[in-house]
Amino acid sequence: MNNTSAISYLPDQFQQAVLLGRVWRAGKINGPCVVVVRQGQVFDITAQVQTVTDLLEKENPLAFALNAGGESMGDVQALIEHSLNRNAGSEAPYLLAPCDLQAIKACGVTFAVSLLERVIEEQAGGDASAADSLRAAMQASIGSDLSRIRPGSDTAEKLKQDLISRGAWSQYMEVGIGPDAEVFTKSQAMSAVGFGADVGIHPDSSWNNPEPEIVLAVNSRAQIVGATLGNDVNLRDIEGRSALLLGKAKDNNGSCAIGPFIRLFDDTFTLDTIRQAEVRLLIEGLDDDFRLDGISMMREISRDPLDLVNQVCGNTHQYPDGFMLFLGTMFSPIEDRDAAGSGFTHHIGDRVTIGCPALGALMNHVKYSNAIARWDFGVSALYRNLAARGLAYGMSEHAASGAAQV
Repeated sequence: MNNTSAISYLPDQFQQAVLLGRVWRAGKINGPCVVVVRQGQVFDITAQVQTVTDLLEKENPLAFALNAGGESMGDVQALIEHSLNRNAGSEAPYLLAPCDLQAIKACGVTFAVSLLERVIEEQAGGDASAADSLRAAMQASIGSDLSRIRPGSDTAEKLKQDLISRGAWSQYMEVGIGPDAEVFTKSQAMSAVGFGADVGIHPDSSWNNPEPEIVLAVNSRAQIVGATLGNDVNLRDIEGRSALLLGKAKDNNGSCAIGPFIRLFDDTFTLDTIRQAEVRLLIEGLDDDFRLDGISMMREISRDPLDLVNQVCGNTHQYPDGFMLFLGTMFSPIEDRDAAGSGFTHHIGDRVTIGCPALGALMNHVKYSNAIARWDFGVSALYRNLAARGLAYGMSEHAASGAAQV
């Protein structure tokens, strides 16, 4: 990912992949459009399907994406370049987050390393300077390798009782090794930012980090139909003060980035590809030449992606528009960036790139959440925009079936 050419942000062998996304087209259209990338070429298929949600609800999303007629928009590398070099007043199309009406859900503490860091945040009460000593004490007390413990197992229950007896139990341990996963609403539908956009950190935070994750695209039938990349921007100091501040720590303007595209599952790209994927995080400082470069392995996740989906959606909770599901991260950067013992925190201007060979790379720059573009294009704005363009949303199979149930 040091190579910043457009092709470096696309999946390996992207010409064979079927990619689904959304772009903003200015000029006469002046709105979001659904696009599919086939053999490296971009096609606007909004006349066939008005939302990504509707496409993923098709009986066979891959077949629909492969065969949908649409307006040619040229080479996908040009679209990546436009998204990297957005200029005010330019009418060049650029990428949006590749989801729209779906709920945006996330799972936490699904890796042993992130579990330990959440416990440290809790015990530090949001004080970054206390993290080093707490980390050493925690590792001496319970060890650092919890990855071999299957959540909800008899072994996990025995460890829980032992930790309780030593006063070391935590609410994060409960979701990390207990039977029930942590699942929360990361962001509202239509609020995620896409490839090349700014991500936001709350100006009240002085200890924060990116969380690079694979994100599953799941339809209303709980079928996983594709995957993409996401940055679950996290405020460690605010969540560390109290888990009840999770909303403030996780859901701010620009705090959720998804993209660049949803890659649809096919014969060469499946859930097993995700299970074996490598996710790379690269942070490059604009003002201090800081560089952090690391790789995490999805095989180290403590809960299978299919199990996480089943914990989100089932008989007790439905998602009629489907959902995007962040699978969790093992990255909690701890390298000192400023003062010794202070650990890592973002600087304004940081360039964050999250990459996976099968999915491409998601790149964003860090700013304060009150200094980036306001979120003012929600679901109602989408409906009004489609109507103004003569696209009668509601005539698709998905919307029609929903209307029949009302």
